[in-house]
Amino acid sequence: MKTQKGALTRRHAIAAFGFAMLGSSAAPGHAKARLGDDGLYQMDWYLESFLDLSEDLAGAAEKGKRFAIMWGLKGCPSCKKMHEVHLADPKIESYIRDNFEILHLNHIGSRMVTDFDGRKLGEKALGEAYGVRFTPTIQFFPEKPAGLSALRGQAREVVRMPGLLEPPEFLAMFRYVRERGYETLSFPDWLRKQA
Repeated sequence: MKTQKGALTRRHAIAAFGFAMLGSSAAPGHAKARLGDDGLYQMDWYLESFLDLSEDLAGAAEKGKRFAIMWGLKGCPSCKKMHEVHLADPKIESYIRDNFEILHLNHIGSRMVTDFDGRKLGEKALGEAYGVRFTPTIQFFPEKPAGLSALRGQAREVVRMPGLLEPPEFLAMFRYVRERGYETLSFPDWLRKQA
């Protein structure tokens, strides 16, 4: 979405509203997961989105962050563990919050999402188009949306976390993406090199 310099985008409007709602009670630090009305666990720093993936990725890039989609499901025990154990660790939570924009989608949801090629799909159909089979799954995307519309499904991702890794490897996967380790090594090889 192109805007004139200084024009207010939808993303800026949401951010301004969010900061206004937080008021002076907001303090930096560790956030606690909460269970949303849809049964998915949420963190207060997850991306508030109009569900336009190109716009979300571009917005993350503007902030110097990477963009990822996290797929969850009501009643998913691994999703619960990820939020109550992994993201309860201040080191993990702060690294992800500071370096990523996370869009949390419902594996069986019906909200309409605009994919990188402009197609509008429900969450469930979008997950199927990307071959998401279980939760949690985290899709990591390139730093910029250029060229993604010509690709299909998983070819748009730089890497995927299918399922829940143990906390040290979970954090390492986010570091792997942030540091662009995928450009030279597979995740297992990169992880061995870090040891």
